[in-house]
Amino acid sequence: MTLTLADALAGARSRLAAAGFADAPTDVRVLVCGLFDLTPTDLVLRGDRVLSSEEMARLDAALARRLAHEPVHRILGERDFHGVRLLLSKDTLEPRPDTEILVDAMLAPLKRIVAQKGSARLLDLGTGTGAIAITLLSEVPQLFAIGADIAAGALETARRNADLNGVGDRFTAVESHWFDRIEGLFDIIVSNPPYINSSVIADLSPDVRDFDPMLALDGGTDGLDAYRAIAAGASVFLAADGVVGLEIGFDQKSSVSTLFAAHDYTLIEALSDYGGNDRALVFARKNHYPAEP
Repeated sequence: MTLTLADALAGARSRLAAAGFADAPTDVRVLVCGLFDLTPTDLVLRGDRVLSSEEMARLDAALARRLAHEPVHRILGERDFHGVRLLLSKDTLEPRPDTEILVDAMLAPLKRIVAQKGSARLLDLGTGTGAIAITLLSEVPQLFAIGADIAAGALETARRNADLNGVGDRFTAVESHWFDRIEGLFDIIVSNPPYINSSVIADLSPDVRDFDPMLALDGGTDGLDAYRAIAAGASVFLAADGVVGLEIGFDQKSSVSTLFAAHDYTLIEALSDYGGNDRALVFARKNHYPAEP
């Protein structure tokens, strides 16, 4: 039996929609483009292209994985993030678009520091794929970064991603539980840490609960364990005029701000995500952040 690209798209959309996937058209478009190295325009202009038996089998296998709630980009093994290409693995959280907000928030202080010092050092705690560090390295050529993670598999993925994006010579991966094996001073400390309350993890969507690593999700009984560790330890490693940038849960702005205030930090910026929820906070040492000209 022959199957055209247009027929395959229609059939795939129907299978996912019948199974209750609300974003079936988007899922199918991204999946098919990734599987067959096509553009969205190709899906329209080359709809009469006949799929080979091997291509049909690949699509069927990928749809079976999606029907089991495996995220599309995990099936493809990679995704784009803020202009860089990132490989994914079972040891890494899949970077979400909301994290790009934290990346954007770090660009202004990084550029200020580079203008003053000629270069900058960044520490990305819980680096995972390396998404935050690698994106900033790509944006700021004078930046050098350490990506720290407790998971060896995540660090291997981050190294590969740094090399893939041409910044491997400025990225160092360190296996460390927060600051345990970190040395030196950093102009920027950044993290997208686990921040979900342990008690609600079982209620997460299967796309997240069953495929993102638990180490990257579980923030303890109140979701704040990682923030306590970062707030308590950052002062030893942060330059006097440096900043700490953090992704947070939608309801954690007040509690995380209070934790950092107790360690003599000032909240200098709070940013919302694309849904209008609190998503990123930027802190500086009290009385040390330079005034804007």
